[in-house]
Amino acid sequence: MATPTPTPAPTSPACTPAALAFGGRGGFLLARARVGPGAGGRWVVRAQPAAAELVERSVNTIRFLAVDAVEKAKSGHPGLPMGCAPLGHVLFDEFLRFNPANHAWFDRDRLVLSAGHGCMLHYALLHLAGYQGVTIDDLKAFRQWGSRTPGHPENFETDGVEVTTGPLGQGFANAVGLALAEKHLAARFNKPDLTVVDHYTYVILGDGCQMEGVANEAASLAGHWGLGKLIAFYDDNHISIDGSTAIAFTEDHTIWVQNGNTGYDDIRAAIKEAKEVKDKPTLIKVTTTIGYGSPNKASTHSVHGSALGSKEVEATRKNLSWAHEPFHVPDEVKRHWAHHLEEGASLEAEWNAKFAEYEKKYHQEAVELNSIISGKLPAGWEDALPKYTPESPADATRNLSQQCLNALAKVIPGFLGGSADLASSNMTLLKMFGDFQKDTPEERNIRFGVREHAMGAICNGIAVHSPGLIPYCSTFFVFADYMRAPIRLSALSESGVIFVMTHDSIGLGEDGPTHQPVEQLFSLRAMPGILILRPADGTETSAAYRIAVINRKRPSILALSRQKLPQLEGTSVEGVAKGGYVISDNSSGNKPDLILISTGSELEIAEKAADQLRKEGKSVRVVSLVCWELFEEQSEEYKESVLPSDVTSRISIEAGVTMGWEKYIGQKGKAVGIDRFGSSAPAGKIYKELGLTVENLIATVKSL
Repeated sequence: MATPTPTPAPTSPACTPAALAFGGRGGFLLARARVGPGAGGRWVVRAQPAAAELVERSVNTIRFLAVDAVEKAKSGHPGLPMGCAPLGHVLFDEFLRFNPANHAWFDRDRLVLSAGHGCMLHYALLHLAGYQGVTIDDLKAFRQWGSRTPGHPENFETDGVEVTTGPLGQGFANAVGLALAEKHLAARFNKPDLTVVDHYTYVILGDGCQMEGVANEAASLAGHWGLGKLIAFYDDNHISIDGSTAIAFTEDHTIWVQNGNTGYDDIRAAIKEAKEVKDKPTLIKVTTTIGYGSPNKASTHSVHGSALGSKEVEATRKNLSWAHEPFHVPDEVKRHWAHHLEEGASLEAEWNAKFAEYEKKYHQEAVELNSIISGKLPAGWEDALPKYTPESPADATRNLSQQCLNALAKVIPGFLGGSADLASSNMTLLKMFGDFQKDTPEERNIRFGVREHAMGAICNGIAVHSPGLIPYCSTFFVFADYMRAPIRLSALSESGVIFVMTHDSIGLGEDGPTHQPVEQLFSLRAMPGILILRPADGTETSAAYRIAVINRKRPSILALSRQKLPQLEGTSVEGVAKGGYVISDNSSGNKPDLILISTGSELEIAEKAADQLRKEGKSVRVVSLVCWELFEEQSEEYKESVLPSDVTSRISIEAGVTMGWEKYIGQKGKAVGIDRFGSSAPAGKIYKELGLTVENLIATVKSL
């Protein structure tokens, strides 16, 4: 592959972490546009004068749609859309393949706005391109209650928005996931005579995205994996919220599109050259002026996140010769952009015809790809999940989890994933598949390295690429804190990632409190839109995976043990589906003397304590509350049948903080848990010292 001839530029003493990953270890191509006639620029495209005038008019339309929307809302970020409007126009109008009439067309190009605060750029482009979900009224309702144009991009609100972005750097990592999905599916399903997976992922990131560690992690992986259809645009405007980026950011000015404000030919050249590169992703640095056109606020931090103000809006209109009322789209601009509806329909029809031929020639592959595109699970997939009985040998739920993962991967074509350098500890290896690597992208084991943050965000990108792609990712439960942002965005964007968290308690033992999660269960239960499942044995683990696969619009966290646990009497797939259920009870009339409530590894302790208490003449019910979220979704009648309100003697036991349990134990109940950090010692010793024992549970019962 030919490397672009570098443009000499001043050097600086350091590089950003992301720039190091892009240009060095990560294997990115740093692309530049060739500037000026005769500069060796085989890709330079010179527009005719009339066309150039129309382009400028279109670009100013984009700018002022953004300015007017932010001004009407009195809230928003006008700076990036004003500066990136030329890039947005060239990319969206001349390169991006999409169908405005079907935003979910499978083989479309994907555009991610990692710098999500600049979302009015994307909304303006979607509106001009003819997306019916983004009307002029939607632009006028920017940032308002119930609108389809929220203050940061949300894929579940706005047609044409691929991922939910806002926290800087997340969108870039999502884009890596999207590009990974494309490379993986292309390797599996394309044939020498028929190419049915062939699209690009473009991402626009800003200075803030570059500063975030997740961008460094994701860029390193993108280069390592050789994601040649990932093209990233770095909006180099030198401004952040606090002022010039020089206060906290130094980078190596080596190769770039030097004039992103009006250098349309240079932008075209850079994109075309990037598309020539097949074996690595490309970063194109585009130097822009934030708030371009604003006579008094351009190139200042004040234009980043605040409306211009009426006086400055009028001054900007005058400066850019824009004598139009707010939200005006000139007729010639409308006519020009209208071609996307016809072209998009033609692109999709062409692909549909190709896929119809593919279905005839490669039936089995077409069935699998259709499953991935549609999200329809294969018939009978649930039957593949392993089944357990009380006579099955004791085992750690992380080991039982691996049995489930491998069973699912055999029958679900879109099931893939990996671990953050802990596959042998998390037990996440798919034994019948190899590693997804640059030269083996058809494989399904993804090696993320020690990059938990990027791992979660990349899996979000994989999940939103196609409804039938079901990614899982894994680490120790305590390190869920390293992936809190992507877990939250997974819940918000309804991406359905399966987070496999092992070593879920002080049962980890000697590694000590740095590796022993105590607060993670409660803190993640506080997050909306997510399922936290803590299974106690093989039956519950298998049932938990069934729930995780079914819930494609809700991510699931499976909290799994390191230590061996017995297969319990009374656990059931049907019970787990309801979140909480009775696993044993020697009372009659739904009125036991006592209810013991537990999850995961402590359910065994509750059962043993119940056995002893029953021998002493007490009627005791044991409840597995494996998933609080699912339990809360059951009818009041069902919840009353499990936890009758007139039984106030209740005790919970769980190896985590006790906060939150008061909802289920009531004012007269007691919670046995860990309201402190753990300790470095053998697991059994820690359980004993911290009171998570049968003896202490019985003593707590007798203290009621």
